[in-house]
This record gives sequence, structure tokens and C-alpha cells, in this order.
Amino acid sequence: MTTQHYIKDYPRPQFVRDAWQSLDGEWDFRFDDDNVGERERWNEQLKGDLKIQVPFTYETQASGIGETVFHPYVWYERELQLPADLGQKRVLLNFQAVDYNAKVWVNGRYAGGHKGGYAAFSLDITDYLNTAPGVPNRLVVKAEDSQSCTQPRGKQRWVEENFECFYVQTTGIWQSVWVEYVSPSYLKSVKITPDLDTRSVRFEYQTHVAAPNLRLETRISTGEQTFKQVSLQADRAWLQLDVELTHEAHGPWKLQSWSPASPMLYGVEFILYQDDLVIDRVYSYFGLRKISIEQGKVLLNNTPVYQRLILDQGYWPESHLTPPSEEALIADIDAVLAMGYNGVRKHMKIEDARFLYWCDVKGLLVWSEMAATFEFNDEAVENFTNEWTEIVRQQYNHPSVITWVPFNESWGIPEVYTNKRQQKFTEAIYHLTKSIDPNRPVIVNDGWEHTISDIITLHDYEESGDALHKRYADAGSVLGGEFSFNNWKYVMAQGYAYRGQPVIVSEFGGIAFDSGDGWGYGEQVGSTEAFMERFRSITQAIKDTPYICGYCYTQITDVQQEVNGLLTADRTPKIPLDEIRKANLQLTE
Repeated sequence: MTTQHYIKDYPRPQFVRDAWQSLDGEWDFRFDDDNVGERERWNEQLKGDLKIQVPFTYETQASGIGETVFHPYVWYERELQLPADLGQKRVLLNFQAVDYNAKVWVNGRYAGGHKGGYAAFSLDITDYLNTAPGVPNRLVVKAEDSQSCTQPRGKQRWVEENFECFYVQTTGIWQSVWVEYVSPSYLKSVKITPDLDTRSVRFEYQTHVAAPNLRLETRISTGEQTFKQVSLQADRAWLQLDVELTHEAHGPWKLQSWSPASPMLYGVEFILYQDDLVIDRVYSYFGLRKISIEQGKVLLNNTPVYQRLILDQGYWPESHLTPPSEEALIADIDAVLAMGYNGVRKHMKIEDARFLYWCDVKGLLVWSEMAATFEFNDEAVENFTNEWTEIVRQQYNHPSVITWVPFNESWGIPEVYTNKRQQKFTEAIYHLTKSIDPNRPVIVNDGWEHTISDIITLHDYEESGDALHKRYADAGSVLGGEFSFNNWKYVMAQGYAYRGQPVIVSEFGGIAFDSGDGWGYGEQVGSTEAFMERFRSITQAIKDTPYICGYCYTQITDVQQEVNGLLTADRTPKIPLDEIRKANLQLTE
């Protein structure tokens, strides 16, 4: 079950070209704790004394190094072999994620860089290459990281040891590196906006125009059958086209919407012509689905959807934030579905694009959540805003992404309850996100102390279902701010009022078995029976609260010292998955 032009391990499955080359694998590597590398021109010859397996960071066992001590500056080098038939093609060097500040040299010459640990970036390195047959090219990357809390870091620790729910840092290249080969004129990106109500789709194209007489053709298909084909002149960098989804020969086409029950995806092929010659071809897809809010409910395709989510931090024992393989991503999604959940809250992490692809294919709903800063000042605001903007644009086309979550539990905005500057920052991020994507709900600030937010979310790790039910029995008292829920937090920040938004308990549970090691929320349990009794009790309490329209259980797996997963860190179930599934489905059907 894949899209028609799926390529295994392709790093960016929403925008696929056939001509590409992976640069994952062994690179030369070197620490630079004194930051002397640029002064000593390591960019010209690294003389790396270590080997590393990219895209795994040096902190992980999968990298071949496995040292968890923080190093602020690290260097990478490898050779790039160009295809013999390169001709006039341009070479785009792509990084899916480098934490935190990347600098790139090609054959000793600086080719560009990027700041931000979670967003992908691309560099055109053609002008720095030796293109003669058989002549090697050297790529050198320097990654600069810090323990600063003004950079978005999520669950990465900023001290030397793990503490509470913060884990070993991630430094350097941690997602795939690859090159693709394009003509001098090529398609840079396409923003795809389906409209279920009008049976149409909007394409916003960004092109690199380097020649005259360009024509861009768009073909929409189901399987191998093209049912819509449109063209326009590509005479400028930005183009837009609205397409009615009707069959050209047979009138109205029987359209299918995308949903967890039926994750229908339509294939799209973008073909750029110069005169009659094909010079670029890109494959993509979209799902015809709509997310909306009416009368305190979240609607999927104009029908209320009860969200049964699970918190997913995306860590693995041997590779930390980096998925060990595409198969590992698929296995996690399959486990979530097997347990009766219909979605994930991807917590404090921007996940590998292949994860979102498989959520699109398998029909798993996703809340996309930004990695937090932990201080509030002008630098943190700038870092956060720039990277969040990139991420929203990069994930926009995935139908599985149904909610944006820029802030969590006031992290990075610690005084938002009363501080006007911090409140205005959340408002700015809300409206900025809406300017890019007006169609998905935005949650500001997940868990408590909301300012403006399309959904009101609550975090509560109460162990007793009876206590939980009693606490939330009176919606007006909780949402009106008459008392602090969870004994210490209010739903709304000062100066803001509840205005009828949907309400979801987006963190609860966190039940851990008594193992003598690590921690969970509340008292640890000693048996499967005790676990399931508490699980059913607290989940039933949420379900029995009429104004609450969904939940997110903490969490799918153990993560380092945090042992409250339904699976161990190596993905061994602690509870039979069908038992969790029965409980979830009985509670929500």
C-alpha cells in the first residue's frame, strides 16, 4: 500500500524525482571543541580521526561512536561521485535536518549554510563542483550546536546529565543527506490545497526559471489513470492554478475523501517542458480532506471526529531522534493503529518526512508540534519564528497533519499567564501560522494557559478515574477559570476567555510498571491487571465527559529514563496490543 511513485528510503516522498543519490553512510568525522577548524582550514582537508555513520549523531550507538558528552563543534567530510552523464544538470545538495547551525563547503569553497535543527534545507552546489569525468569532489560540513535555551531544542537536555523528561542532546547531521540532479530550469516546490466542498485543488508553484518557452503541465491520477490534465506557461517564479476535480471525458468524477477509515491519495505529476522537451518531472500526491471546527467539535470532512491520540516522542535506544530505518517508522505506525488509536501527537519533535508519508498512506492523524525553546528573549523569538515558518511550509501538503502545535505547557513562554509580551508572541505565532495555513487548527499553548487557540487542551495525570470525572464535571467552572485544574494550572491566560472551542485532554495516563528504574506519572503498578484497571478508569472518565471530544495518552514507548510507554524502548509490548485496542474502541464507539 504505497503511492504509485513511492521509492523506498527516498528522503522526501512528497516531492519525488527519479535522479537522486543518497549520501548516507560512512563519513570522516572530527570533534572541534576549541573551534579552531575554520581558522586552520579544515574545510580544505579535514583529516578526520573518526568515522561516523550518517545520519546518526555521534551520541548514538548507531553512529559507530556512541559518546554522549556534549561537543559544540563537529565536522564531517566525504567524497561525492557525480554521474558520468551529468551534462548541464544542476546539483542540489539536500539535508533533511542538521542540529543546529550548518556550514557547507564543496572542494574547499563555502557553498552555504542553514540555522535550525529540525527544518530541511537545500543548496545548489553546481558552481563549486569539478565536473570532469573521474575527478573527485569533497563535501565538508561543520555543525555548530550549543546548550543554549534560546534555540529550539525540544526534549534535548542542556546540562551534562539527563533529568526529568529531558534526554541526551542531538548534535549535527541527524537525518538523511542526499543530492538530486535537475535542469537549469526546474520546479522548486508546490503548495497543494485541496478543497473538499468545492471539489477542487489549488496548486501554488515555485519555479527556478532560467530559459524561455517553459510550460508546466500538471496531471492528477488515481493509480495509473490520469483523470485531469492542465497546463500553464511558466514565465515567472511564482504561479498559481485552481483545478476543478472533474473528469474531462465523463463529467463529474466520483471523488473519494481522505480519512483514517479510507486514506485515499491522488497522485500528481508535474512536468516542466522547454518547447516540447521534458526538462523536469516531479511526483507528488494529495488527500482530499477537510479539517474544520463547529459548535465545539473538530470535524473531519464535515463529520465530527473523536480523536484517540497517543503521545509519540520518536526516540530509539540505538539511534535516539533518528529513525533506525524506514521499516522502524512503519512498525511504530502499525503498533499505534493496532492499539486502536487513530492519531499521534508528535511531541517536541519534527519527525522524518517518511513518517508523515506513511501516516498519509495508512490514515493516521498527526498533530505536528514544534520543539520548544526554554527562555524568552528576542533571540529565542527570532530562532523560533524562523524555524517554525519553515516547518509549516514543509509539512503543509501532508493530509495526515491536522493540527499545528507551536507551544507546549508554556515552555519558552514561562510567564505567559500574566506577561503581555509573551502573550503577544503566542498571538503572533498563531496568526503567522494561519497566514501560511488557514485551514488547520492551531493550538496555543498546549496543556494550559491558552491565549488564542482553535482547540483548548488540558494536561492532567490524575490516577483516579473518579477524581478525574469529578474535576471536569462542570465545564463552566473549569473553562471559566473559577479554579485551577490539575491543582496548579488554569485553562486560560489572564485577559483571555474560553469562547466555545473544542476541548481535548491532550496528555494523561503515563502509567509505569514498577521496575525499580526510571519514572512515570503517579504510583507505578505491579501487574497487567492493575495497569488495565487504571487505564480503563481514567480513559472512561474522559469519555464520559460530554464536552471533551478527544484524548492523547502518554505514551507509545519508554524513552531513556522515562518508563511510562505502552511499549518498551525497543518496542516490546508491555500489555497485549489487542487489550489496549479493545479498551480504546469500547470507550469511544
